[in-house]
Amino acid sequence: MKIYVSSKARGGDGTKEYPMNSIAQAARFARPGDEVIVAPGIYREYVDPAFAGTEEQRIIYRSEVKNGAVISGAERVRTWIRYQGTVWTARVPNGIFGTYNPYTVEIFGDWYDAIKPVHTGEVYLNDKSLYETDTLEEVLNPTSCSGSWDQPGSLYKWYTKQDGNHTVLYANFHDFDPNTENVEINVRRNCFYPSKEGIGYITLAGFAVTKAATQWAPPTAYQEGMVGPHWSKGWIIEDCEISHSKCSGISLGKYLQPNNDNKWAIKHTKTGTQTERDAICQAQREGWTKEKIGSHIIRRCNIHDCGQTGIVGHLGGVFSVIEDNDIHHINNKQDLAGAEIGGIKMHAAIDVIIRRNRFHHCTRGLWLDWQAQGTRVTQNLFYANTPPDGTVMSEHLSVAEDLFIEVSHGPSLVDNNIMLSDVAGRFCTQGIALVHNLIAGSFVGVGSGVDNGGKKFPSPRYTPYHVPHRTEVEGFMTILHGDARFYNNVFVQQPVRQLLVDYARERHLDSLDQMNYITGTKPYDGYPDAETYFAKFREDNYKIREERDKYYDHLPVYAGGNIYFNGAEPYDGEKDYVKDDLHQIELQLVEEKDGIFLKTNLFQYLPDSTNEVITTEILGEAFEPEEKFEHPDGSPITFNEDYQGKHRGIHPVSGPFEITKEMNVNVVPV
Repeated sequence: MKIYVSSKARGGDGTKEYPMNSIAQAARFARPGDEVIVAPGIYREYVDPAFAGTEEQRIIYRSEVKNGAVISGAERVRTWIRYQGTVWTARVPNGIFGTYNPYTVEIFGDWYDAIKPVHTGEVYLNDKSLYETDTLEEVLNPTSCSGSWDQPGSLYKWYTKQDGNHTVLYANFHDFDPNTENVEINVRRNCFYPSKEGIGYITLAGFAVTKAATQWAPPTAYQEGMVGPHWSKGWIIEDCEISHSKCSGISLGKYLQPNNDNKWAIKHTKTGTQTERDAICQAQREGWTKEKIGSHIIRRCNIHDCGQTGIVGHLGGVFSVIEDNDIHHINNKQDLAGAEIGGIKMHAAIDVIIRRNRFHHCTRGLWLDWQAQGTRVTQNLFYANTPPDGTVMSEHLSVAEDLFIEVSHGPSLVDNNIMLSDVAGRFCTQGIALVHNLIAGSFVGVGSGVDNGGKKFPSPRYTPYHVPHRTEVEGFMTILHGDARFYNNVFVQQPVRQLLVDYARERHLDSLDQMNYITGTKPYDGYPDAETYFAKFREDNYKIREERDKYYDHLPVYAGGNIYFNGAEPYDGEKDYVKDDLHQIELQLVEEKDGIFLKTNLFQYLPDSTNEVITTEILGEAFEPEEKFEHPDGSPITFNEDYQGKHRGIHPVSGPFEITKEMNVNVVPV
């Protein structure tokens, strides 16, 4: 059955002639096999799907015109009164908020580190959020936020207080008249999000979803988003514009465990690391399985201007596919801070495929934390994911990078990507394979970042690994580092910005295992090769047979076919590589009407290839889970397609492109 909705209707029975005027109303009636078709318009409502679809008969919510139907968590405010100069004030009756007033609820949760308190509410001027401050004085006499990626924009301040049954807002709109411009405030906590668990097999297609008062979403708490499946299976979110969530845009995350919901921040008796281990084990007891949870698809979405993450998830995103999205301008205000920020921040991305996305202008592009087992990151474009010049960088993980893989045992596969930010990867992890990438930034954190900060006693972080292609926990182990593979990559050293050099020096982090800016595999200096490492365990090596340190040493590193330009450097044990110190390689992204092009002279100077085709068998097994770098169904991978999907030859070219002599490469076609 088709159910029609139009914001211009007075309210009907859902037929085409007499459409309903509310998506939320349609969501109370839609059953498996139904399609809710929504006409263009702004729908200021919370949509709570009441019924799940099935694998054979999904429930589809479709915008009749792509992004024409807007689901908004905000309301317009047109009753501003000039307070003083360019500062205006408005009184909002608290009844509009129901049981959740975003202007009395502060951002809070595990791993949340911001110094100044901010609320889940927000004030928007023409679809751009203003900067909250905790005093009226700062609204009257604003100064720019030094850490913001948009310092002129940070002069637009707002402040709130309560007065009886009203929320009072003050905002500095500078040269704008808020009663003639589009000024909105967050009112609703979520936009399209089931209140119950288990509402699976829903499709959300073609909507613009915007402006929700979401709460901080760490892995040790109930993880909400503006949009999300809320602990179910089989959602498809496609062709949507997801923007301006206070914290997270889309949540594929953890359900509510009342006994383990921000326990670290509330009780302080167990660390977040321990409560996360507890949460994982509890979830497994309570039904976290491949048959019940995950297997979602997020595709062709424009995800931007969210405060914490574009996509967040712990446990609930397993076996999903995230493809062909544009994820950008996440956490640029820098008013939120903590260890849960990124274009995508996922824990337990088991068998998740992240492909053909564009990550840019994010405070960290992609962060895979814990249990990135069977995760594949392929054919993505990363750029501009480190702060712009002119910002002042704080201690709150604000250096950022294209890709962070943290305390995971793998196998984590990174292939055929373009990584152009100053820092390409933060690899406090093991069990990784980088194959056929173009990398123009450094690797940081190699060999560090895996303890829990204890000073008196050792505090290694023990994280789980799983039965291959399942959620069941196989075991726990700390991170030894290494177990890394680098095949057929191209490394191009770019000029190092003084902003980053100063940050590292001032904090005494300018070492090879911390914040170095040397492009290449150089941070793996001193790591053993496989022959040396595994010789320690031979039966005839009786001298060290009973020594325990051999089980807690760096794991081996494997490499071949890599090419280094502009002073990029291999690690000291690397063989079978080419280092070109003669030619200067230029890399530039240019946006044109036909797409985004990589303008480069790289292909003029790539040597004739003698590389072998990389396969699952060559990559071998990730050490701890003893699982191969393979497809989610367990079948082997042959890396015979490049970034553009073109077939590779029998001696494939290093880097992500199987082409030669081109100067312009279309990396994001329109």
